[in-house]
Amino acid sequence: MPGANGTQLLQQVAERIICKHLLVHGASRAETVSADSGTHGSGVDVVAIEGKASRRIKVKADPYFGMDSRKIGDRGLEFYRADSGSLAFEAVANSATREPGWTLKSDADDLYYYYLALGQTPEEVRALLSEPDEVFFSEIAVERDELLVLPMTGVRRWFEDHYQDYAPRPVMQGGAASWYRLVPRADVERALGRIPSSGPIFSRLVP
Repeated sequence: MPGANGTQLLQQVAERIICKHLLVHGASRAETVSADSGTHGSGVDVVAIEGKASRRIKVKADPYFGMDSRKIGDRGLEFYRADSGSLAFEAVANSATREPGWTLKSDADDLYYYYLALGQTPEEVRALLSEPDEVFFSEIAVERDELLVLPMTGVRRWFEDHYQDYAPRPVMQGGAASWYRLVPRADVERALGRIPSSGPIFSRLVP
């Protein structure tokens, strides 16, 4: 965790919140797994067990959900960006190797697309991630959030046919450039139907 970059920190926050959300809503177990281990397939971040059934989940954290113009303009608040109205899908994981992005190769059952705007600096977030749940959940500053749940297979099949319809955007991750496509939420809903939304989930997890 000390060496995690901004993208990784936000991902860790999202996975921790989503695991607790799953446990609160009936899962007997919910735990993070290595997306690259291959144990649960490629591109799987969380595995949840409810009864005898298990679900493999890809988590995508997206900080482009802020509404406060002052905080949007504060470059120290790396995880508080202006609401974009789009979903960011990874087409190429590494521009040098041309490895397909998670949207094209994930074996997950569900995509948990989690918008969350955090009103804290990366240093403050990093410190809280090392704290126990009672501290983390009481002090992490989730100022706006929404969880969308999409069928990963449906997203992958549609994206394979349509990703070139959207302009590529480079994103630096771990010293390598990946390429994303920003897809308006309305386009995804036209293709896949209304996206189920769990709404803001964080406030329901805090006592």
